[in-house]
Amino acid sequence: MEKKSKLAILANGLIKENPVLVLVIGTCPTLATSTSVTNGFGMGISAMAVLVCSNIVISMLRKIIPDSVRIPCYITVIAGFVTIVQLVVKAFAPALDKSLGLYLPLIVVNCIILGRAEMFANKNSIFDSALDGIGMGLGFTLTLVVMGSIRELLGSGTWCGIPVLSRIMPGMSIMTLVPGGFFVYAIVMAFVHYITTDKSKIKDGFGCDGCASADECSDGSACVKGEVA
Repeated sequence: MEKKSKLAILANGLIKENPVLVLVIGTCPTLATSTSVTNGFGMGISAMAVLVCSNIVISMLRKIIPDSVRIPCYITVIAGFVTIVQLVVKAFAPALDKSLGLYLPLIVVNCIILGRAEMFANKNSIFDSALDGIGMGLGFTLTLVVMGSIRELLGSGTWCGIPVLSRIMPGMSIMTLVPGGFFVYAIVMAFVHYITTDKSKIKDGFGCDGCASADECSDGSACVKGEVA
């Protein structure tokens, strides 16, 4: 049972509680950095590194940090790890650092990082907090890579810079702009919602059991007559 619980924590952020597609947080960096697969992957891995490390430290200090100053303390811890990640990216991937621009240091105030620190790391063990960080980071990265793949293929005709569709069709430049980002985001979110929604509950919702006026109408006659909207 314990093993399944750990696995559930790890897998939670992939689909069921995907931070971007289900919880709908961190949308600003998602739309801004998902213009290509490389940018999306780089942003996702950077955020996951910060998320895991900050979750671990905050979980270690959860009994020491006073409630009245916990948010400033979280931001201080997160800012330290963001600085480290930013310096590493600058040193080993300067092109990625230039491409991500301001969005890399803005990981400090990313709602995903702060949200998991407050909702999970502050209340759970170090190991569980690390698993939560990995799961949420993978979910964030996966979303960015999927959106980046769609936008890069349709916008530039390439995938990771490799020509794919550009040989057979011109790219749609709108897909690399903000409107294209919103469009792809909506499509991916709708697909995830469709595959995760319990169809039986939707079907039951059309019967009397799902009606807000069920207590006033025992046999459904009011609905048939149009007396109940």
